Amino acid sequence: MGLSQTLLIYALVCVHFGVSQHFLRLRPLPSDHLPVPDLKEDPDPEYDPREQDLAERTLRKKLGSNFDPNFMSISLPVVNISTPEPLGKPGPMPTEIKKLDLTETPYGKRVKVGKKARRKFLQLLWTFTYCPVVYTWKDLGVRFWPRYIKEGNCFSERSCSFPEGMSCKPVKSVNKIFLRWYCQGFLRQKYCTWIQVQYPVISECKCSC
Repeated sequence: MGLSQTLLIYALVCVHFGVSQHFLRLRPLPSDHLPVPDLKEDPDPEYDPREQDLAERTLRKKLGSNFDPNFMSISLPVVNISTPEPLGKPGPMPTEIKKLDLTETPYGKRVKVGKKARRKFLQLLWTFTYCPVVYTWKDLGVRFWPRYIKEGNCFSERSCSFPEGMSCKPVKSVNKIFLRWYCQGFLRQKYCTWIQVQYPVISECKCSC
């Protein structure tokens, strides 16, 4: 199942005099591929922000209300991994599972299912097919501010179906606004500044083919 209207960071290369590649720019494009793959950067430190470009007060003001401490951090948090809810205690049961008809058999006959048995079976089904989002802190590098993002991944240690074959896949994402160090020009004639970019983070996963 694909994601609708999510944003993926792509690198665009500025070409000077038709041949040289000197800076990377972020451009959001529709994508079904999350989490966002690592961005290939120009390793030349000339295109890194200087110490005076990293003034926290100035950057916080530039980012404004888009700064979300739940998903971004200036320094690497002490706890690097945010674990999902225990697999035996998933979140609220989805409506499509609650409404399952357990009385109809493959042969067209109907059977009586007690309320207690139905509730236990549906809870077992939901526990088995539940797909939590596992969050880990990722370092985006010095050309992003804040440089650390809490990135989501779908739980993948086992199949989420019986018989096996289906797996947890992303179905929803949220966009977080970061600052990106963006350069134009060539060497000493270049001009660099911070621009706002959207970074998609997986927010919900679902058992799917």
